[in-house]
Amino acid sequence: MRLRVFPCMILATVPLFSGGCSTAIKTTTVVAPGTKPVVRNATREELIASYQEMVRKVGTVNATVDLQPTTGSQYSGVIEEYHQVKAFLLARRPALVRMVGQAPVIGTTIFDMASNAETFRVHIPSKQKFLVGAIALERSSKKPIENLRPQHLLDALLWPEMDPKDHVLLEEFNDESGRYYILTVLHGADTPEIARKIWYDRATLQASRLVTYGPGGTLVSDVRVSDWQPLEQSAGSAAGELPAAFPRRIQIARPHDDYQIDLHISKLAVNTEIPAERFELPQPPGTELVRVGANQEEKKP
Repeated sequence: MRLRVFPCMILATVPLFSGGCSTAIKTTTVVAPGTKPVVRNATREELIASYQEMVRKVGTVNATVDLQPTTGSQYSGVIEEYHQVKAFLLARRPALVRMVGQAPVIGTTIFDMASNAETFRVHIPSKQKFLVGAIALERSSKKPIENLRPQHLLDALLWPEMDPKDHVLLEEFNDESGRYYILTVLHGADTPEIARKIWYDRATLQASRLVTYGPGGTLVSDVRVSDWQPLEQSAGSAAGELPAAFPRRIQIARPHDDYQIDLHISKLAVNTEIPAERFELPQPPGTELVRVGANQEEKKP
């Protein structure tokens, strides 16, 4: 009798796991065919070619944007959100960028900034100040909004080309938001360091995130791009030189500069001719010149 008890217990337990008991331990949900996420495959070489094609086919950007900066974070203890600003943005390879921000409705200029390969220039009409400094300047202001530089927008719009000498690794990443490929670009031969990571959404095989690193793995910028829309030939653009699509929303986070930018493109022209003089920003008469240096700020009348 004792030997027969154990098999009988097993037979009595089986219905609990096979759905014979009212208390279910498993729920099965069948995803409708039309809502099942699409997962596409690509090789490392195909993703690199897609990135390089975007670099080669975007030479200039002429855009009207809605710009909303946010400064601070939970780590700094203070988060400040600024009003949305309408801005006119110009960018041209390799290093020219100009952005004019205006107040909503009244259209008053809030800032006018430009930079080239060496210097940035910022005009703030409300303070009657004109700031000039080297783009390599790493000093952060105590006021994060003053860390906003025109060149920070350049890499988000005109992606830097991959160096053929760089090593590029490929990995997969999955989370609740989706499935991704990540290209990791390594600089240096003897002691390689991460230069940047490029995320591709496997549902579309379009870039969704570009993360840039400095020496020692310092996180320089985290750019998220979305709302990819097809491009059409604009007046003055070179025929056959456009990429298939361009992102209309660009979110830029600069953790060491302690600010973020949420940028929505409302009007866009790619590869149109932009004269060099439109990137020039001379000092307006009557403004105070502030030379922003790595170790000090020297003010001159």
